[in-house]
Amino acid sequence: MDKYSIKEVELLFNTSVQHGLSHQEAYKRLQSDGYNEIVSVKKQTIWMIFLEQFKDPMVLILLIGAILSLFLGEIIDALIICLVVMLNAGIGTFQLVKSEKALEVLQAMMQPTCKVMRDSSVLIVETREIVAGDVIEFEAGDRIPCDIRLVSTTRLMMDESLLSGESHNVSKNEFYRTKDKAAISDQHNMVFMSTYVTSGRGKGIAVSCGMNSEMGKIADLLNEDLSEMTPLQKRMNQLGKMLGMLAVGICIIMLMVSLSKGKNFLEMLLLAISLAVAAIPEGLPAVVTIVQSMGVSMMSKNKAIVRKLSAVETLGSVNVICSDKTGTLTQNKMSVVSTYFNHEFDQEVPAMGLVCMACAQNVAIGDILVGDSSEKALVEYVMPRLSISDINCEYLRIDEIPFDSVRKKMSTVHQKDQDQYIFSKGSLEHILKQCSFIMIQQRKVPLGEYERKRCLEACAIMENQALRVFGLCMKKSSLTNREYESDATFLGLVGLKDPVKEEVKDAIERCHEAGIEVVMITGDSLKTAFAIGKECGLVSHEKEVMSGSDIDECSDVQLKNKIKTIKIFARVSPSHKVRLVEAYQKEERIVAMSGDGVNDAPALKKADIGIAMGKGGSDVCKSVSDIVLMDDHFTTIVKAIEAGRNIYLKIQKSVFYLLSCNLGEIMTLFFSSLFLTQHVPPLCAIQLLWTNLVTDAFPALALGVEADEKQVMKQKPKPTDESLFAHGGLIFVICNGLFIGTISLVAFKAGLKTSDLCGQSMAFMVLSLSQMFHSLNCRQIHVSMFKIGFFKNKWLLLTVVMGIILQIFVCQLPFMNMLLKTIPLTLTQWLIVFGLSMSTILMNELSKLFN
Repeated sequence: MDKYSIKEVELLFNTSVQHGLSHQEAYKRLQSDGYNEIVSVKKQTIWMIFLEQFKDPMVLILLIGAILSLFLGEIIDALIICLVVMLNAGIGTFQLVKSEKALEVLQAMMQPTCKVMRDSSVLIVETREIVAGDVIEFEAGDRIPCDIRLVSTTRLMMDESLLSGESHNVSKNEFYRTKDKAAISDQHNMVFMSTYVTSGRGKGIAVSCGMNSEMGKIADLLNEDLSEMTPLQKRMNQLGKMLGMLAVGICIIMLMVSLSKGKNFLEMLLLAISLAVAAIPEGLPAVVTIVQSMGVSMMSKNKAIVRKLSAVETLGSVNVICSDKTGTLTQNKMSVVSTYFNHEFDQEVPAMGLVCMACAQNVAIGDILVGDSSEKALVEYVMPRLSISDINCEYLRIDEIPFDSVRKKMSTVHQKDQDQYIFSKGSLEHILKQCSFIMIQQRKVPLGEYERKRCLEACAIMENQALRVFGLCMKKSSLTNREYESDATFLGLVGLKDPVKEEVKDAIERCHEAGIEVVMITGDSLKTAFAIGKECGLVSHEKEVMSGSDIDECSDVQLKNKIKTIKIFARVSPSHKVRLVEAYQKEERIVAMSGDGVNDAPALKKADIGIAMGKGGSDVCKSVSDIVLMDDHFTTIVKAIEAGRNIYLKIQKSVFYLLSCNLGEIMTLFFSSLFLTQHVPPLCAIQLLWTNLVTDAFPALALGVEADEKQVMKQKPKPTDESLFAHGGLIFVICNGLFIGTISLVAFKAGLKTSDLCGQSMAFMVLSLSQMFHSLNCRQIHVSMFKIGFFKNKWLLLTVVMGIILQIFVCQLPFMNMLLKTIPLTLTQWLIVFGLSMSTILMNELSKLFN
């Protein structure tokens, strides 16, 4: 499309640059062409995931055991082993499918948006709903939603490194045309899907969407693997392998000892294989994924969209929040509350001042105003006083110098008759630098030191009232003059108020209780920043505020010392933000950094947790962030940290449960082979596999939906290098594993007084039921289950009750007796079984009394 003129592109796609498509036509094209999205690589089907479960070496060994049983004539044993393998595979498939579905839901919630003109009005729509022929507007920080033929640009620069591999920015304009088919990097009148606007603004016609775009042709490069294992999952996987090796070693020892005592070789071999399979917590990484995914889904309901699961783990360790001000701590509802013109406050604003406000902005004016909140406030102030449309007709915009974080101002160039007018707005110190004159009572007089001082004093008064202050100036010259930002005439000041959100002060107090330091980073002046910080309860003295220029004068060592006392950094640039993050990280602090602009991206990427603003943030920020806030609230950051801490605790509970239960199974058989002389083991292979199947996965998942701990934000942040088994966790796992193994052997000995089958049945029941009861202990390893609320986790109670009923059926129903080699127990024997099984609760409750 780069070789066609703008008019030819309009005709080709039956659209209009001035009006865009109609709503009806856009809907019709969406139905016929499909969504504007890259088709993901083909995912595994449920059947493929199910078959993947059989690649585990332990499962293959177990199937060999089934074949051995078949040769020995133990047909029922072989069938049961195969059934258990199938059920395990089914549970593994369920876990993986559930976690993938959760991730797909999260991806769907992160749909980006863009500005589209339809029926002559600028709307915000999801990029997936863009169709060929749509007229799209974009500016610095936006990600391009599809391939676009430019129709107008203002100093437009693009980052096309994703397509071209070149790191330098590319200049674009609508006038360039090629004669022959040009390479992507040479198509200067085109912008392409998934590239970024680094500066300037543009408008164009969508010409290729979805898989028809240049990015669609290399779609494999875009498929992000959100299912990559997090650090915690990797640690759990490694832990599972270590436990597996330990289990195999114990099984070999157990087999050798049992054979030395004259026990049946094939029976003991099958039992050893079953123990190795049962002892390995193969579901541990999957349980971690599901618990994380469920927690992340809950966080999304609280307006925090987690882009990377690894962020959930880091959230619990955050001890510094570097927060943006506008829209995060404040309401982002700017309004003009004070003015200063003709050296007077809050008097009638001169006509040229209103014209400057109306011209030096990029708000799309329609049924609703679309654009920057500060610029919308200026437009809203002008609209009752002057006609914006009349001003736009009278002053025709011909050029623009966009705002950036270094210049801290923007200028627009307009033609009126045969004259050129330049209107600028920005921070006062930068505006005054380009001014040689001042307008007083409609007279242009030289801007002397006295006049400058009065303007600075007026600005200070406004800033002390927590106002954001814009300086305004203009310049009239000939059309040939390209010296835009010099010899201008200062017009006056506009003070905008962005009220602090009511809940921010309480949220900051919660952070302090949780051992989290809150730092405000803003481009506002020191006085404005201090006034807002004081209102938030963040600072009480001006010594706690530092400017960007002071940061420049500090060495890395000096800055490292300064951050210990500074709570607000004002007039900062993007490079300052990166330095601040690095300074905190050198102090071994875990930093969460929030931002919204394109220039915030390096700091967000550098921070341990990058937090992008979902409503007002640029696409660049969202793409490099770990978390996107859909409401841009500081309180949402605090809620996300609280949720991250609780998710970690839930995972910890599931891990403690799985490991202590698996250790109990190992200890039952290992101790029996070492210390007991009976020719029969306390469990047969089928019973061991059944126990592993019934007691492992579902209680662990039920612990993952345990209610959040209310006191979690009164604790200090968790160090990143802290073991999952810190604070008594390892002792809890080992002691409970040993105890479960011991009481299972006690039941075995008690049952042997009746018969071998009775001994195995009682040991089987105690081993299974004690694990079900033990799941209740894992809700809180230091606090009594009765204090935290016995009935709060209904899913866990349901799992325990269903597990107990199932085990009773196993012993009392003749059909299950035949399958699992059990016999019905007497009332006395059942009392012994339940007494021993419930003793796990008694032991843990007693130990909690001494914590």
